[in-house]
Amino acid sequence: MIGMPKLPLLPARKVVRALILLGFYVDHQKGSHIVLKDETTKTKTIVVPNHPEIDRKTLKSILKQAEIDLDTLLEVLIVVK
Repeated sequence: MIGMPKLPLLPARKVVRALILLGFYVDHQKGSHIVLKDETTKTKTIVVPNHPEIDRKTLKSILKQAEIDLDTLLEVLIVVK
């Protein structure tokens, strides 16, 4: 299949930092799950498992819920260390 690149395996801390740069804030953490909300509407809630590597399917779901495409995430990840 040509087109969409394979989703990378990323640590939760990088995904959370990228989401923060894209307009989300950490609302709270419950156990090993970090809950983020959209700064503008405060209605969109994203849950990120605090794992060393986030599964590709989970990352795909997070991107879909946040309404962010992979290219945008990858651009922001260049800034995130």
